[in-house]
Amino acid sequence: MAPAITLAAETELSAANTGFMLICSALVMLMTPALAFFYGGMVRVKSTLNMLMMSFISLGIVTVLWVLYGFSMAFGTDSGSVVGWNSDWVGLSDIGLTELWDGYTIPVFVFLVFQLMFAVLTPALISGALADRVKFTAWALFIALWATIVYFPVAHWVWGAGGWAFELGVIDFAGGTAVHINAGAAALGVILVIGKRVGFKKDPMRPHSLPLVMLGAGLLWFGWFGFNAGSWLGNDDGVGALMFVNTQVATGAAVLGWLAYEKIRHGAFTTLGAASGAVSGLVAITPAGGAVSPLGAIAVGLVAGVVCAMAVGLKYRFGYDDSLDVVGVHLVGGILGSLLIGFFASGKGQSDVEGLFYGGGLDQFWKQCAGVFGVLAYSLVVSAVLAFLLDKTIGMRVSEDVEVAGIDQAEHAETAYDFSGAGGGAARTTATPAASTAGSAPSKKVDA
Repeated sequence: MAPAITLAAETELSAANTGFMLICSALVMLMTPALAFFYGGMVRVKSTLNMLMMSFISLGIVTVLWVLYGFSMAFGTDSGSVVGWNSDWVGLSDIGLTELWDGYTIPVFVFLVFQLMFAVLTPALISGALADRVKFTAWALFIALWATIVYFPVAHWVWGAGGWAFELGVIDFAGGTAVHINAGAAALGVILVIGKRVGFKKDPMRPHSLPLVMLGAGLLWFGWFGFNAGSWLGNDDGVGALMFVNTQVATGAAVLGWLAYEKIRHGAFTTLGAASGAVSGLVAITPAGGAVSPLGAIAVGLVAGVVCAMAVGLKYRFGYDDSLDVVGVHLVGGILGSLLIGFFASGKGQSDVEGLFYGGGLDQFWKQCAGVFGVLAYSLVVSAVLAFLLDKTIGMRVSEDVEVAGIDQAEHAETAYDFSGAGGGAARTTATPAASTAGSAPSKKVDA
């Protein structure tokens, strides 16, 4: 996110920047339903609607919380470098229509709605790790609590004036720490508490609709241009354009890196691998794209594609059931993108900070480490505690019978596909093979 700046002349509202940021906000909003499609195609038929709803409900819950107090907590006056607060922003009741965000040429309303879309997307990312087994009411309550206790404070740490990571000089252009590491660490914390799916490492769990996965990935890639380029909050100095270019470059490189690893490891170039590789590149370039050159973006993307493809298999080695590879893609990709800034920052983008490969030493790398592992530890621990408390009170998981029969019917009284008109009964919706993990060959059972 662009750091606060002071313009030499009196700042005036820019219609061009305002329009640009509203378009970027709409693009980021699109990413949440795109994520729903991406995740929805990766699960079994009997869980499709639940997966879609786990993303969509965030649009409702987080939007209301953001208006009531979330924006104030994230971007209000700093308190102890930990959280913000501004009573005038509670309910957004005392913000003028043309009141500008400090140091910028866009209204406060535009900045807050852009940031709202980040807040909506982040808990939705967590849902992919919990596929097939979480009560919808418990998930909705978890979103509300997690956004309040984890996301709003962490957003202040990273982007709010006075936040400890912001003041330390941690570079996070658009959310490597605040969004992706935050969500990935939370996913790991929750799945360690709620446990594995029935049949994990025994039953095949393949995607039920790869076209839906590819559609979701394509829409995510499209929306990510608003997510990344818009985070400079304007279009006056070319930094947003650099970020736009680097977003495309790193993502393309990551697709190639993931597919190359997949071909060597599994003997095939899969569509699921291409989609997952794209997302890994998007994740990794998110914190770094304003600081690196296009050549640096290629390096970031290639590293992310290969390492994330390797990381998705760790759940089988260590026995944690990350259903749709949120940890392997978002946590690992976010860590890589954030730390690689310490090596590839060119000093010619968003700031004059130079990484190790450009003569800047390791100073920025250690700052990045502080931001990465500070957010990771906080989110992991607090998310696990929240999941534990919910599990011991209202219960986080559906019953084993419901999980086996299908969570869609039990939680939503619907099924994603009606086969009754195609010569088959409704029972066919539960007979489809289960979802496979990203990066595995389509015809092979994933090695345990």
